[in-house]
Amino acid sequence: MPDPAKYAIGIDVGVTNIKCAVVDPGGEILSRDTRETYADTHDWPAGIRTLIDEIERERGTTTTIGLSAPGLAAADGNSIAWMQGRLDRVQGLNWADYLGREHRIAVMNDAHAALIGETWIGAARGARDAILLTLGTGVGGAILADGRVLRGHLGRAGHLGHISLNPDGSRDIVNTPGSLEEAIGNCTVAARSDGRFNSTHDLIRAHRAGDADATEIWQRSVKCLAAAIVSLVNVVDPEIVIIGGGIARAGDALFHPLANWMEQFEWRPERNAVKIVPAQLGEFAGAIGAARNAMD
Repeated sequence: MPDPAKYAIGIDVGVTNIKCAVVDPGGEILSRDTRETYADTHDWPAGIRTLIDEIERERGTTTTIGLSAPGLAAADGNSIAWMQGRLDRVQGLNWADYLGREHRIAVMNDAHAALIGETWIGAARGARDAILLTLGTGVGGAILADGRVLRGHLGRAGHLGHISLNPDGSRDIVNTPGSLEEAIGNCTVAARSDGRFNSTHDLIRAHRAGDADATEIWQRSVKCLAAAIVSLVNVVDPEIVIIGGGIARAGDALFHPLANWMEQFEWRPERNAVKIVPAQLGEFAGAIGAARNAMD
């Protein structure tokens, strides 16, 4: 039987799916799994207990378990202190107590966890100053400064999708006017295209096919992303910017125009340009980062 002292479990809780990664201290991923969350049911956290029990029956009991989820993590790292919406069951839930564990379960925000994963064994391996942007339905993010993920006073640090690019723009879900999330998030594609497109995937497909209107909409979105990144670079001064999420899978359709806009906008002392790279760990970045956080 594997040595239980030599592995950690990382759980990443999402509205649709629960991702799990089992890793060793050297960063080797021993197993990965995905289960449906069933967030509409009150007892959905019981599925996490089942998942952990299955792992421990195979590998032995571990004292190293980490969990990530949307929302603001409590200052003591034992729970999510604020989360409203379909996962509001996590708000205030002490996972160690719920799962009947004697040892602490380290809980953190999902984007913070994803950045930890990417700087441990992913696209920003070994970096000490980095920014993560996740482009999907909304826009999430996290900041690594001097080797530590910024949490902030209330845990809000890293909500980069809610920086303002236009003070006269419409307000997003946290009341920010003209936010980055409004400019490029999948949630606003229909509004940005006057109803022509229902998803960023459809918009990019039309852009690739030579649709002039789609190209104009997409280029404007990428221009906004570049403006946001150069602003963040000027504030945080990272060595690398990691871009993940579903929209990042657009590949060259995203990264080529983004590089062109960065060339025009970025302040580059002594010709030093920040590296912009796609995320490597995909949907398991949060689970891997949660496991690493538990190790620490």
